Amino acid sequence: MNFLKNFTLLMIMLTILVACGKTVEDADKYTSSIENIAIPDDVSIVGLGEATHGNVEFQDLRKDVFQVLVEKEDIRAFVIEGDFGGAQVVDSYIAGDGGTAEEAINALDFDIYKTEQMLNLVEWMHDYNESVDIGEKVRFYGNDMQRYDESKASLLAYFELVDHEAAQNYEEKLKAATNDNLYDLTEAELKNIDESIVDIKDDLEKNADKYIETLSESMYETALQHANVLGQRVDLSLHEDEYANKRDQYLAENLEWIKDFVEPQGHDKVFVTGHNGHIEKTSAAFGYKSMGDYLDETFGDSYFAIGTESARNTFLADNGDGERETFTVKNNSPLTKAFGNVEADSFYVDFEQAEMNDDLDDIISSKQKMTNIGDDFRSWYKISKFFYTNKMVPNEAYDGLIIVDEATPTENIKK
Repeated sequence: MNFLKNFTLLMIMLTILVACGKTVEDADKYTSSIENIAIPDDVSIVGLGEATHGNVEFQDLRKDVFQVLVEKEDIRAFVIEGDFGGAQVVDSYIAGDGGTAEEAINALDFDIYKTEQMLNLVEWMHDYNESVDIGEKVRFYGNDMQRYDESKASLLAYFELVDHEAAQNYEEKLKAATNDNLYDLTEAELKNIDESIVDIKDDLEKNADKYIETLSESMYETALQHANVLGQRVDLSLHEDEYANKRDQYLAENLEWIKDFVEPQGHDKVFVTGHNGHIEKTSAAFGYKSMGDYLDETFGDSYFAIGTESARNTFLADNGDGERETFTVKNNSPLTKAFGNVEADSFYVDFEQAEMNDDLDDIISSKQKMTNIGDDFRSWYKISKFFYTNKMVPNEAYDGLIIVDEATPTENIKK
């Protein structure tokens, strides 16, 4: 009887241990440093996700991974989950057209980018461009559409050069479309703005030959894309119940536009960085289809997605009252525990290599609770992983994963 009781207790303990995960003894054989990340030759888009926006380590990875891709993969286009128009200001700065790095990142108009890590990235790009020939310079783009000001300003500046009278007309028609009014516009005002954008796009398309001859084809295409992005922003406001799904569809479309735009410049690959929820391929987050899912459908194996994860995560986020606050969560999943013996503070796992190990293959091929935290967080979310993780199969969502031992919070640059 005692034997049976002890055996039952042992089996229960073993079940708990298995459920909680285990360290894979030789897991380090299937990891590499960030500097040694290898991308397959047929890849044209490399995506890097962030488990959480407000971390020093995940923000540093934008620069670290991009540097590797510049040096080893001939990638020169950097695309961020940020405002298309605002990113043009950053691109102008790194091209040497004046201003400061701080002014440039402020144009993106998101607190998550007003950090020392973002400054370091933009300043590195600026200095790199000063050291290379024109054909090797890096470019900075945004594929998001959540703002008005910078895209509107660029579009009106373009019309000032090709048709001054039209510029004055469109400036009046788009007067209400501002970042300050973003959440205050009525449905009637939004529809008026939308009609004006349709008129602007018609103007651009009907007068394409004249406008291209006046300036250039690339300037024309960029102006038309600014108009498209403004129209996307209006569409999000008019269909708030479909916001998340529409946004990721537009993120994918805008990224494809950027890829097509830079290809004639001699570099046919692009790097895109954003939240894990946008980069991953399986639409694991409830309620919308991810950008990565769209990209996977369109580009197949040519889209290579890298996720990020951390077992211990302290991050900066909006607390729901318009203030930025530091929070801490833990996610000691079987996935993170499997690499518990790896000594490096951060390392890359190529899933194709990891699948060669039976234990690792079992883990990355089964559903895991992976950290998924946006720019908004509430203290009560910590009561359950349900509120800050997504269940997903790692090797279906990503081609590789960067694991950070402990993620620490960013600080916003004070004005």
